[in-house]
Amino acid sequence: MTAKQFYDWQTAGGTDDVMRLVDCLERSDILWCAIGGVAVNHWATEPMVTQDVDFVVVADAIERTVSALAEAGFRSERFQWSINFKGRSKVTLQLSTEEFYRDFPNRAVPADVHGILLRVASLEDTFQGKIKAWSDSKRRQSKRIKDLGDIARLIEAHPHLWGLLPKDLKQQLEPPKDEKT
Repeated sequence: MTAKQFYDWQTAGGTDDVMRLVDCLERSDILWCAIGGVAVNHWATEPMVTQDVDFVVVADAIERTVSALAEAGFRSERFQWSINFKGRSKVTLQLSTEEFYRDFPNRAVPADVHGILLRVASLEDTFQGKIKAWSDSKRRQSKRIKDLGDIARLIEAHPHLWGLLPKDLKQQLEPPKDEKT
């Protein structure tokens, strides 16, 4: 079973929805990138299946993105910090509208995640995004624990990131084996 087939199986057809997202954004010439767990999967050693695809677009392209995805058959729902889209699968596409992520598309890199070609946030942006998510005390505990795990996965794959951790996070994690504290 290929990575794409496994992802498709885990998400009840999510590959098609993600590929339609990528196609819509690229055809509309919208500067964008995946953030969150999908970006972590690109940068970490071992990928994990996620049923949501967090992404961000440049500020002036938010409404064009909503229109393009609506034309492609996605249903949308607006929240305070995101616009969520549903297609035909279990995957939820979450467009972040938070200012913090706004410049991430400018530093995005091409990636193959689960056999799907897309753009992901740079390593440093992915790492900072996960730190921000973990630091949000209003998030559910289960989400914050997953964020902590994602941070640990990134540090295991890229030990130099240890030096970028805030003190309170360093107290939660073990330093990488080849990094001195």
